[in-house]
Parts: sequence; C-alpha cells; structure tokens
Amino acid sequence: MICLLLLTLPLLGNSVPVIQGKKGAKIVGGNEAKEGEWPWQVSLRAKFGGYWIHICGGSLIHPSWILTAAHCVESAQMDTSRYMIQLRQQNLYEDDELVPLEKIIIHPEYDHYMAGSDLALLKLQCPVQLTNTIQTITLPEVSQIFTPDMECWVTGWGNIKTGVHLPPPYTLRQVQVPLLDAQKCDEEYHVGAYTSSSVKIITDDMLCAGKPNVDSCQGDSGGPLVCKVGDSWKQAGVVSWGLGCGLPHRPGIYTRVTSYVDWINKYISPCSSANPARG
Repeated sequence: MICLLLLTLPLLGNSVPVIQGKKGAKIVGGNEAKEGEWPWQVSLRAKFGGYWIHICGGSLIHPSWILTAAHCVESAQMDTSRYMIQLRQQNLYEDDELVPLEKIIIHPEYDHYMAGSDLALLKLQCPVQLTNTIQTITLPEVSQIFTPDMECWVTGWGNIKTGVHLPPPYTLRQVQVPLLDAQKCDEEYHVGAYTSSSVKIITDDMLCAGKPNVDSCQGDSGGPLVCKVGDSWKQAGVVSWGLGCGLPHRPGIYTRVTSYVDWINKYISPCSSANPARG
C-alpha cells in the first residue's frame, strides 16, 4: 500500500507545465467546458521563476474558503505567501485576477504516504463577491450516499493523458465519470498489484470514479468531483491520487467529502447561494 502511494501521489500532484503549467491531475477523455459552467472551479497557483503557475484545482465552498487536496500545499509549511487563487476562468493565464490567502489548514490526520484525509482548506484574505459566473458548490450532508447511477463530473486544467500537458489556450475541461462501488474499486486496484487481497487499498474515506480513457490526471489534483442530486450539484470528492491516467483497473481516487464534511463545517460558516445547474 505504501509503495503504491509513493509511486502515485507524485504523479497526481507535481507536474508543472512551465508557464502553461500545473501540479496535479488532468481530464482524460473529456471535452472543453462552456463559459460559465462549473462556477465553483478555481486554479491554485504557486510562484515559479516570477510567474504564478497553475499547480492544482480547487473548489469555492464559501465566499472565504477553498477546498483542495492536502498534497497540493503540504510543502508550504503554512506559508500563505507561496500561493494565490484564481477564481473561475475559462483559459488559464488570461486576465488573471489572483486572490491572496490568509490561512492554510491541512487535515490533522493527513499522511502523505497513506493518502488518507487528503484535504486542505484555504482561507482567502477577503471574501469574494458571488456573481453569475462565480458561485459556491454545495457540500453534501454526512448521510448523503453517492451511487454509480448518479451523473457525476470532474473538471480541471490537468494533462489530457499521462505526460501530455493541456495545450494552449489551456481551456477548462470536463468529463463525466462513472462512480465505482468501493469493493469493486478495491478489487480493481489489486489486479496486478503485490498487495495481498486481504489488505485494503481503497479505504472507506475514498471514492472511486472513472474507467479506461475516462479519468482525471496530473494537474487536476484538488479539483472537485460533483454529482447531480435532485436539481442541484453537490461535491462528492476531491481529486487525490491514482496510478497513471485512464488506465485499465486503475480508476481515479478521490477523497470522500462526506467523510470529512463535519471537519470542513467547523471552519466555514453557512453560506446560502445559488447553485446553478450545468449548462
């Protein structure tokens, strides 16, 4: 288990396409999002060579708070000056209006080598003004169950396949992904692995989504997996890790938001906002 994560976490989190660049997973097998779709999507930027480069995705869950993956910011040692946030943007680096951070909160149980609790909260220095194109995503209740028959999408500016960066003009991409039953996903990850079938690779705080050639990839880390619940969208997962992108028997692994929503809600205050449907 540990060896597997040592191999896969760097893949999902640390690919930087120089002034085009980034750090996490990208959308494999998807297409370009339309202007205004997924208004909670954000780009997490870090400074490289004088430029603020995209390294991970994230979601706006409150006018003052961003939800992302812990492995996207763990090396910062809580130094907020090393990061900036770009709110919903169609093409990376076009008309940037970067927002500084006030605080970084990594889940206290997060362990890079085990991938559990791969969550971080980023507090913005000033609350953002919600508009038609900048909105928060609704978090689920602890009791919410996300099932394979639901419509679920993952979005981001990551690689289009393993080792292939998103080309200019770096337009936000989307792909509909099927959710997998946890037991089935664990069985898939044991195919061709050295880990004993008696040892769980996929733990209860993880969510699996994707199929061959349909996945998140490097550069999408920290971004949202959202599912349609009734007439609204709820965030089911946060892009966390995987082995390659869109490979057989290796669906994408997401931190399960329902496992940590109580922890998230300790820091954010209730926010009522429109949550427009896709399209």
